[in-house]
Amino acid sequence: MRNRIVMSMLAGATLLAGTLLGAGPAQAADPKAQAADVPAEFGTDWHDPLTAAPPIAKPATKSCQVTLADTEFRDFTPYEGTYTPPKACGDHWSKVVLRLDGTVKGRQYDRLGYLHVGGVEILRTSTPEPSPDGITWSVEKDVTRYSATFRSAQDVEMLIGNVVDDTYTGVIGVKATLTFYEGRPPAAQTPDRVLTLAADSTLTTPRNSERVVAEVYATGSGGGCEEFWYLAVPDAAPYSCQADKGPYREVQIKVDGQLAGIAAPFPNVWTGGWSDPFLWYVIPGPRAFDVKPIAYDLTPFAGLLDDGRPHRVDVSVVGVPEGQSGWSAPVNVLVWQDAKRAQVTGKLTVDRAGEIANSSTYTPGSQERVDTGAGHRLTVAGYVDTSHGRVTTTVDRTLANTSVHRWTDGENTDGLDASWTDDESVTVDGRGPARTTATHRTYTMNGETTIGTDDRLRTVLTLGDRAAVVDTRDGRRTGWSRLDDTYSGDATYTLGVPRDQRHAVGTSSERYRLYGSGGCYDRSLKTVQGVLTEDRLGC
Repeated sequence: MRNRIVMSMLAGATLLAGTLLGAGPAQAADPKAQAADVPAEFGTDWHDPLTAAPPIAKPATKSCQVTLADTEFRDFTPYEGTYTPPKACGDHWSKVVLRLDGTVKGRQYDRLGYLHVGGVEILRTSTPEPSPDGITWSVEKDVTRYSATFRSAQDVEMLIGNVVDDTYTGVIGVKATLTFYEGRPPAAQTPDRVLTLAADSTLTTPRNSERVVAEVYATGSGGGCEEFWYLAVPDAAPYSCQADKGPYREVQIKVDGQLAGIAAPFPNVWTGGWSDPFLWYVIPGPRAFDVKPIAYDLTPFAGLLDDGRPHRVDVSVVGVPEGQSGWSAPVNVLVWQDAKRAQVTGKLTVDRAGEIANSSTYTPGSQERVDTGAGHRLTVAGYVDTSHGRVTTTVDRTLANTSVHRWTDGENTDGLDASWTDDESVTVDGRGPARTTATHRTYTMNGETTIGTDDRLRTVLTLGDRAAVVDTRDGRRTGWSRLDDTYSGDATYTLGVPRDQRHAVGTSSERYRLYGSGGCYDRSLKTVQGVLTEDRLGC
């Protein structure tokens, strides 16, 4: 029985600045949603996938739509096309919304995908697993921050890697569009340039860059152990996925070899994850359809980057065993320029990194156990001399991870209780009172998979994506928000039999709450055997 859970798993593939109704797949809540008939078990069809995340708030202004891609994916051949800016909505927009509509039918694993415009990654996504009768789904994302890229004609590349054969029949059809809304967004939210790294991982910024933010779409994926990195154990422990020092992972970014940013990766669970696709047929895990990038404020390094020379930018994942693949980490760099100066000068004044604390202890027994406690802290600061005076930016980030992983011989019972925190404070001091944005992120995972003597596999799992953000000016609070996105699922099916003999049953739910000085949003979803039994709006 050894490795059955993990091998089954291997078969499948921040609260950003803005308004409270600013991101997420687009579905309208139906407070009256209530199933009249819930089947005794899953059938050949179920409700189309949806999430409780809020729809994008769209301006009531003139809009123009451009199609980026309208294609099907059957293999690993990228779609290649071209993008031309809309002529009827000007070249500045109050909002730009990306929409992806997908269809798939038959049998297929979860697949990962990306969408690039001019080399800039504007979407990283995964797909739901289909019903025999077929499903449709959609994702919407606010991509206004990439407006600088959209102002000129660009190449488009999109890929959702897929395999279609006699067994896996699901052809993935997608249509991706951009909708542009006339008007101008706040300048602070929209960079002047969006850059990507050169082939040699170097970056050359404009010499008048006064603010620099890197985005890293970091995902553990590809069907190997790094897709389930949070379950890795030290080499001494008898488990399918081993790593030298256990499950701690940290995404680092360096500039010319100097540590510039650290972050906790989000523990993404794709729609075949935890051995049990019946958990995810209707409600995916948080961020599964819209993978959010990690943001690193590199402004303390702006004085170094503004010398007109290329600088090496490297992203790495701490904890991955040497030579082991499984992580993807494409980088976008957002740049705000000083319109009144051809060159901005400055200096990095602080780059202080603590030692990584990482303890992963194996305790043998009838129930094997690994306890992990880890963390890291980094403080960087620097200034730039701009046309509006000297501006100093200080970034302080502290990471922590605790987990308890328990399993039995043969991994017939396999459970994890884990949490990750990523606390970040960014202070900008210059031209007026100091402004600080403090963000406290918490990710949680608590679940167990069990295979009974009757080959019934049951998975019970709860995932949490939480963030608290407080903005202060000269020490006084000027804005705040809190996000709590919680998913829970419980599903059971029979292993090793044809699909129509699995006798699968399962419930799932999601509650997405986002509230603060900008308003309130609260939506709850519940499903039973793939039927939507509740869709309720709160607030």
